[in-house]
Amino acid sequence: MWRFSNGFFLQPRPVRLYPFNAAAHILGYINEVDTSIINRSNGFYESGDYAGRTGLEQYYERVLRGQKGSELWIKDNFNRLVGHYQNGIFDTAAVAGRNLRTYLDVELQQLAEKLLANKVGAIVAIEPKTGGILAMASAPDYNPNDLTGSSKQKNYSKMLLDVSTPLYNRATKGQYPAGSTYKPLGALIGLDEGVITPSSGYPCHGAYLECTRPVKCLEKWAGHAANLRLAVAHSCNSFFSSTIRRTIDNPKYHNPRIGLTKWKEYCTAFGYGHKLGVDIPNENGGNIPDTTAYDKEYRGQWNSCTMTGGGLGIGQDKMLVTPLQITNGICIVANKGYYYLPHFVRSIDDENDDDTALVNKFRKRHNVLTHISDTAYETVISGMQDVTEIGTAKAITKIPGINVCAKTGTAQNKRVLDKKVVELKDHSLFVCFAPREDPKVAISVIIENGGFGATWAGPMAYLLLEKYLTDSLRADRQKEADRIAAANLMPSYLTREQFKADSIRAYEWFKMTKDSSYIDKYTYQNAEVPFLPREQSPLPAKKGPAIQYMVIIDDKNLRKKNHSVPS
Repeated sequence: MWRFSNGFFLQPRPVRLYPFNAAAHILGYINEVDTSIINRSNGFYESGDYAGRTGLEQYYERVLRGQKGSELWIKDNFNRLVGHYQNGIFDTAAVAGRNLRTYLDVELQQLAEKLLANKVGAIVAIEPKTGGILAMASAPDYNPNDLTGSSKQKNYSKMLLDVSTPLYNRATKGQYPAGSTYKPLGALIGLDEGVITPSSGYPCHGAYLECTRPVKCLEKWAGHAANLRLAVAHSCNSFFSSTIRRTIDNPKYHNPRIGLTKWKEYCTAFGYGHKLGVDIPNENGGNIPDTTAYDKEYRGQWNSCTMTGGGLGIGQDKMLVTPLQITNGICIVANKGYYYLPHFVRSIDDENDDDTALVNKFRKRHNVLTHISDTAYETVISGMQDVTEIGTAKAITKIPGINVCAKTGTAQNKRVLDKKVVELKDHSLFVCFAPREDPKVAISVIIENGGFGATWAGPMAYLLLEKYLTDSLRADRQKEADRIAAANLMPSYLTREQFKADSIRAYEWFKMTKDSSYIDKYTYQNAEVPFLPREQSPLPAKKGPAIQYMVIIDDKNLRKKNHSVPS
């Protein structure tokens, strides 16, 4: 640099270092500011400055960035620095950013990420009495150190093109059918509306048949839904289909439109259907359908059977929730009617008035459903404890001396592949809190394509409960954690989706540049195409320019097209 001392200088810049290699989606990353950020900063940022772009880095940017310092220097007629102007009396020292104190339990966070290895899904753990988020994991994920240093842009570009979307935080943005994790909430709504009682039962023999579209139930033996506790314990679809139909057709409203509107008000109070306001950006709000949604689809010609047959009473149909919402909803059940907004930051060092204004909303208690009687809550909570003892989660290894209240869930999973709606293996869901007597943690787990709730999600939640409540895992439980971590549940369709995305980009590049080097590996001569057998695409044996075949997507069909590529 000595050769260019008049025009160049070295500018040291601190680089983030993450010693635990965890919580990438929570922490976020910093990047150089763009024009929009500069324009919004009221002159604070200049080109070349860095700012938080996601996660806590973005939400608490004003706290973390500190204050810039400044120095005034004198230069001579050769543009050389001579000294400080007025001996530096106008210089100001930089002020370092302040620390954030979070609720995160790093060992719990690391265990959650370990369990999600080679899977698609999310885990959220919240302290019910404060709303503090103890762990939040989304998979696939990435090492936060990959987005620091000189390789940041290369790593970012690679992750951006990955169809498994490692940059996507499924815990706050993933929208899934709630499945049977909704049933405790549906039971409380029915009890408060007076359409069921703790002794209410349903004569289920494997299906709810009172509407045109039957709703199947996995349990067929007599008496499994003889009362509310048993219906929760055995997750009877018929009982909860009957419950939502009664809720919508509640005689005191004389109109199913009013009944559905009232039901949505309860769901909104449970935190469903809207953004909760967690202290990291880019949260999704899920969906709770209302009369407008059904009017649009059915032109106003609907009744309670429309949504009952669609599975709304068992967390399906048009209901979509995020893992964060599921956990928050069960916190309300554990607290018997109140909650605090889920948040990561417990306190800010040297908190000032601006900081207090930023975090005050997380310190406010929301008494949304405290009007529901303790008797109703205790009935539903007892049913959730029965889930773990006699119900759908009874086979999961227990934690000695700790009463766990839980609900398994299995959600239908449909996806558009090759422009067709394909029904894939169900999602595995599990939500719980413990101990029952004094809830200290609530956890939700969702594993895409994981099957029954007690197959994968349930055992993972129990391991997290044991780790947090006892600060360790027993030897046999550690082996179970290793077994789950080693299991590969990545959807098989991702391989072919990646191939399609890459081949389309290769073709677009070829069209712009006529450079065939990138598309060579996607031609049938050189690559195994995961969705079209090789024997169906023989290369023509004729002279002239080599004709190779490549898979692309056009506006109408998935098809094979010819492209002349110079040999």
